[in-house]
Amino acid sequence: MSSGTEAACGDWSRRRFVGALGVLGAATAASALVGCGGATDSPRARSQTPDAASDGPSGAAPQASPSRSSGKPSGPRPLYLGTYTSAEGGGTGIGLATYDPASGRITRRGTVTGVQDPSYLAVHPNGRTLYAVNERERGTVTAVRLADREVLGSRATGGAHPCQLSVHPGGRWLLSADYGSGSVTVHPIDASGALGERTDRVTHSRPAPGPGQDGPHAHQFVTAPDGGHVLAVDLGTDTVYTYRLDERSGTLTEVAQAHTRPGAGPRHLTFHPRGRYAYLANEADDTVAVCAYEPSTGRLTIGAPQSTGARADTNHPAQFAVTPDGAYAYLANRGDNTLARYAVRADGARLRLLGTVPVAGDFPRQIALSPDGGLLFAANQRSGTVSVFHVDGATGALRLAGEPFASPVAVCALPL
Repeated sequence: MSSGTEAACGDWSRRRFVGALGVLGAATAASALVGCGGATDSPRARSQTPDAASDGPSGAAPQASPSRSSGKPSGPRPLYLGTYTSAEGGGTGIGLATYDPASGRITRRGTVTGVQDPSYLAVHPNGRTLYAVNERERGTVTAVRLADREVLGSRATGGAHPCQLSVHPGGRWLLSADYGSGSVTVHPIDASGALGERTDRVTHSRPAPGPGQDGPHAHQFVTAPDGGHVLAVDLGTDTVYTYRLDERSGTLTEVAQAHTRPGAGPRHLTFHPRGRYAYLANEADDTVAVCAYEPSTGRLTIGAPQSTGARADTNHPAQFAVTPDGAYAYLANRGDNTLARYAVRADGARLRLLGTVPVAGDFPRQIALSPDGGLLFAANQRSGTVSVFHVDGATGALRLAGEPFASPVAVCALPL
């Protein structure tokens, strides 16, 4: 059974220390999914004027209409919450909760203890196993069986401060990104959902670190919708790396690199459902970009920088979420403490900024849509809350679903 205790962590990374204290500067190093540093003095495009006539209203949203997705679930659904166990005021493990798909109300259900600093979470495609990074100097990843909340064990990544992970769609491989060491790792997943020893690890050694960076800082490792390639976003080198994953051996072969402008600090890449375009959040220079993706080669082409809609002097965009029908995209703005809403045009090739809404919390580190697209969850690290919004299926407008839910040092909210 899982342990109910966790050791205090005296080895704070520069990223996590800044994120927890709420200190931001021109060369901030912030935590995984929080803000990972780099120059923030680049010119930033300001918010565009919304066009309510063509794309719906911005700001305070109207009453939510039914989601564009059909088959809205009824009854409570699972929600898993990530935190830092070693942070002052942090949690004691992975938070367990449920949410009501109709009202958005969250109900606390307990904690999976014995998992240290679970700052990012992912679930196996079969829904039976939950995976967490353990964001510490000696990085590990942990598997938890959901049926009985049993911790199935942890495996070393071989790197430092893992900040993100994902499960390959085939369900046999776990992909993780180590921010501190700028490396990405592959672990096998057995039939029980448990993890085996890593099969590959690659440290990003080229190109050289970007302006204001002290080295590579891998921030995300994710599979493209075609399933043939896996992509690693590295904030420190201003690069998105494409690898081919050998699904028999679990080894990686680099096939392409895509470079942002120097000092952009790419953080997270989110694909459009049709798989030919993706949206990149650049946290260091407070911009976003539309990227074209070619499935046959895995090559990504990064477009021109666009506005995040933020008006705060200091803002670090965290990540995008795209509605299941691909009609709207949302961006978490840390510092501005808003959610930007974009209309998606030209089958995913263009983003049009419609406006922003307050996130009702402080420092939205991560956002996620419910599987049906009817709700949006925002994990607000500094306020220790999770905000829930109704998503209007016709306009994409957001309406806050009651008071935010208290969750210690909330850095990840995973609704199923």
